[in-house]
Amino acid sequence: MTSDQIASLEPALLAMLEVFRPCFKQGRTFEHLKSYAVGLMTDVKRKSIEPIALAGGVPVRTLQEFLAHFPWDQDRAADLLQRQVAAEHDSPEAIGIIDSSGHAKRGDKTPGVQHQWCGESGKLDHCVVGQHLLYTDNHRTNPFSCMLASDLFLPEKWSQDRPRCREAGIPEDLGHRPKWRIAVEQLERALGNGIRLGWVTFDEEYGTVPQFWLALDRLGLRAIGEVQPRFNVWTAPPACRSGRAEHASKRVDHLAVHSPVFINQAWQTVTIKTATRGPIVWQIKKALVHLVAENKDHGPSVPTDRRYWLIVARHAQTGEIKYFVSNAPECTPLAKLLEVAFARWHVEKWFERAKQEVGLGAFEVRTYASLIRHWLICRIVMLFLARETRRLRGEKSGDHAGTGGGSGQRGGVGDLAPGAPLPGGHNKEVHILSVA
Repeated sequence: MTSDQIASLEPALLAMLEVFRPCFKQGRTFEHLKSYAVGLMTDVKRKSIEPIALAGGVPVRTLQEFLAHFPWDQDRAADLLQRQVAAEHDSPEAIGIIDSSGHAKRGDKTPGVQHQWCGESGKLDHCVVGQHLLYTDNHRTNPFSCMLASDLFLPEKWSQDRPRCREAGIPEDLGHRPKWRIAVEQLERALGNGIRLGWVTFDEEYGTVPQFWLALDRLGLRAIGEVQPRFNVWTAPPACRSGRAEHASKRVDHLAVHSPVFINQAWQTVTIKTATRGPIVWQIKKALVHLVAENKDHGPSVPTDRRYWLIVARHAQTGEIKYFVSNAPECTPLAKLLEVAFARWHVEKWFERAKQEVGLGAFEVRTYASLIRHWLICRIVMLFLARETRRLRGEKSGDHAGTGGGSGQRGGVGDLAPGAPLPGGHNKEVHILSVA
């Protein structure tokens, strides 16, 4: 954003930041929050500490200390952000989208850096991985989305090397946790801060973990998530607990091809609208199944008492197959299930904007506190931009290019009123058109 645009938005941003003042014991530390937040909105080439400090006339060392060592309560600030969303953006149809994001990094000092799967580069790479929870109302014409939580995924090698963890400022009680377990903790915290979620959705990395589904049931959250073809279920409870193959759970891809509950039903046609590629047709079959509630090292696995939806989706043109599981009530319309399942584009778009506009992945830090605080301030600034974007969209007609609506174009800063943030279009927006 240009200096003129930032100047026009800065009063509103600073007013919003006042909510977080109680998290700071000293006023001058709070002023550094303002400097960093404004710096993230500038058009500096790389939004790491040094360029932001130089652009804002703040000593580089001071801003480094602000992120790494100055005393302020980032946990309370994270809770306040969630309470703001709960109070001002509540929606009965809100969707929580769970996802992880990798950020390629060189060296070995950044907390959690390791050779692991990196979504940013689409391959195994040297990177830091964050676990995130996004909130969206999934509105068709004027959607609101913000990131509720961002936590570090700490690899096992890091967790086992406590001297290395201490050097990076990683708390002693923070060890390796599977991503699905971090996601559960994020959901618990959001619910405790008043966030209401009508649905939760996620990809196969989470959906293929039976314990994750049991945790969602415990929290009372309706969900639909993709699962891997090798995910095992029963179409009916086994007649007995036995190690014999005929009583064992079966892979979902095998059931889709061989089980009578699937081969004896016709495909339903679902047409999904995307803004960039036009209508896309999926063919759907679904059945109620039992998940694996417990896997025993010695002995047969145990099915869940309750039943879940297993949905097989086949792309009409390419033949691509996707498998989804849902704990939604049996009376839930298929169109609603698919609407939620295909809402994951919101988190992809948020990551894209956050990396481009506020430097989400541009951190160059060596301490855990610096990383968590950088992600937190990025979330705060992105929440502010989402509010301004929604306000500006609401002031325009539906076919204005800057609204992301009828024109189908991705708006830029020049499409909006002076000082407006980059709105982003609906490149990956998905709407259910019909179910036949």
